[in-house]
Amino acid sequence: MEQPDASDRPAPHGTRPDQPAIEKIFEWLLWNSRYIVLLGVVFGALSAIVLFLAGSMEIFEILVEYTKFSSSHLTHEEILIGVIGAIDFYLIALVLLIFSFGIYELFISEIDVARMGGEFGGILEVSSLDDLKNKIIKVIIMVLIVSFFQRILSMEFTTSIDMLAMAVSIGVICVGVFFMGKNH
Repeated sequence: MEQPDASDRPAPHGTRPDQPAIEKIFEWLLWNSRYIVLLGVVFGALSAIVLFLAGSMEIFEILVEYTKFSSSHLTHEEILIGVIGAIDFYLIALVLLIFSFGIYELFISEIDVARMGGEFGGILEVSSLDDLKNKIIKVIIMVLIVSFFQRILSMEFTTSIDMLAMAVSIGVICVGVFFMGKNH
């Protein structure tokens, strides 16, 4: 039986037999430059941790201030503003986590540990950049809504027009959330 010569053998995966060496090197460098997204993954996850801690500290400070037996007792509005601020931190942290998981899975590798244990939730599963963008946009919209309500709580209403503007704003947000949910 005759042995095939080197020109008849298939080329190694990802290269062509007639591909110049400089092209192989360039393509290898270009392909491996995707690992730069690890900076976004690591710093996105670290930022999320910082925001989770900041939100927790916000609630802790409210608890400490609320349980103090002093004359500077918190009002209901101050408590709500603080708690909503903490929720804002948590939601932004979630955006960063979704971003970190998403770009890791899109550019580097699937997160095998999460998939093996069956713990991988649908919110973290990203199949394309559009999918990642849509998930992040939904959470950002929730952040904006929470921020809006935090600002509403600290507003002073002096005229009936102020109250009407607040009611219309809340109505518009409700309609937007309705259509956002209907689109899903």
